[in-house]
Amino acid sequence: MTTTPVRKIPAPASAAGGEPPSEERRLKARSRRGGRPRTAAEWVLMILGVLGALIVIFPILLLLINAFKSPSDYSTSSPLDLPRSFDLTGIQTFWEQNNFPRALWNSIFISTMVAFLAVILSVLNSFAIGIGRVRGRTWLVLLFLMANLVPQEMLFDPLFTLYDDLGLLSNSWSVIITFVVIQSAFGTYLLSSLLGTFPKEILEAAAVDGASRWRILRSIIVPVVRPTLSVLMVFFFIWTWNEFLLPLAFLNTSDSLTVPLVLEQLSGERQTDTTTLIAGTLISIIPTIIFFLIFQRTLTRGITAGAVK
Repeated sequence: MTTTPVRKIPAPASAAGGEPPSEERRLKARSRRGGRPRTAAEWVLMILGVLGALIVIFPILLLLINAFKSPSDYSTSSPLDLPRSFDLTGIQTFWEQNNFPRALWNSIFISTMVAFLAVILSVLNSFAIGIGRVRGRTWLVLLFLMANLVPQEMLFDPLFTLYDDLGLLSNSWSVIITFVVIQSAFGTYLLSSLLGTFPKEILEAAAVDGASRWRILRSIIVPVVRPTLSVLMVFFFIWTWNEFLLPLAFLNTSDSLTVPLVLEQLSGERQTDTTTLIAGTLISIIPTIIFFLIFQRTLTRGITAGAVK
């Protein structure tokens, strides 16, 4: 009697340990390439981000195109046309005739001093309000918040009279003192809210170990909030660099002018040297771009530090 051989049905490749099916291979390859595919919402956000970047870059591109045009080339061509020849007359005129190196130093000195002093004052104020638990803490924080809502035009007359009596007009310290107070009001409001939630157990343990208040501030508080302090310093520098109204009131001599004030002098009532103004604007934004690139990693760490406990 003959027996018919039983034909075995092969098990699926994924179960038998062989090659996985094509769909499973595609999923694994996709996971190795970077995870799941992007959703429609993610594509929309990415496109909006690219469009936003192009909108931001467009004015800088216009500056680069027109800063190297001669006056005749600029007057006979469109702002979007490339220059016919590489002309440095506008940059040279702005650099030599407007005492730009001095204005550049004034802006760097004022912005740097304001950034450092405002951060230090903000830390001291917020330590007293947030950690020290002074009476009327909520009203003090509200007062610092309201200080940022005062229009700068209201400060012209009283501050001008004060600095005139003190002999600080046309002196960089008049602008430094003013903006240290203004910027530190915002920094105090921000840091007071942050330090108000600081764990008491850490402070009590440091006090039991014999740490003074200054040691607690220097060795515990500042290292914890250092990313936030870095962000504040970057913003204080950029905000002060772009200030125009109050420096216009306090700085009156040619040796005390800042970069925005030098640019304002190029805009006449009846005639404006457009190519020199464009070249000066291009030169004036280079230091802030360099400053941002140097502290970009610090800024990114400070912004993302609050997202992770």
